[in-house]
Amino acid sequence: MTQVQERTGVATVGGNPVTLLGPEIKVGDKAPDFKVNKDLMTEVSLSDYAGKVKLISVVPSVDTGTCDAQTRRFNVEADKLGDNVVILTISVDLPFALSRFCGAAGIDKVVTLSDYKSRAFGQAYGVLIKEIQLDQRAIFILDENNTVRYVEYLMEMKEHPNYDAALDALKELV
Repeated sequence: MTQVQERTGVATVGGNPVTLLGPEIKVGDKAPDFKVNKDLMTEVSLSDYAGKVKLISVVPSVDTGTCDAQTRRFNVEADKLGDNVVILTISVDLPFALSRFCGAAGIDKVVTLSDYKSRAFGQAYGVLIKEIQLDQRAIFILDENNTVRYVEYLMEMKEHPNYDAALDALKELV
């Protein structure tokens, strides 16, 4: 059995410290591959978005106010970024919940993906919260070659990411 790295004292949920599983990804790292679900039966991986600049928006659940706002914001911005950019929103929500949310919220530019089966994305990117098995809020920007160009791990689950900084970093790559 492979030992999963645990990071404590780097994140909180409602002010309570939690343990993140997996490594801390840094700018300049080669992005780890992952498999997540597009729907119940269809898995996708990083290679499915080869040749594109990727903004990966990690949210605990689209059924919360901050996650809803984050997903809506990036959906609006996606229209301005061109065909060489894909925005992926990844959570542990079931694909059914993601589909329902997108339909109700008019989300049509952001690709929503589910880490529900194995939590492999969360562990590979160091965002899986051990105590509650949700992914901690984070932003990762990868260039066309899957080199990490921007990272923001949010200390508190309820905090919003720095949208402007992430979008500025993204625009530098397109």
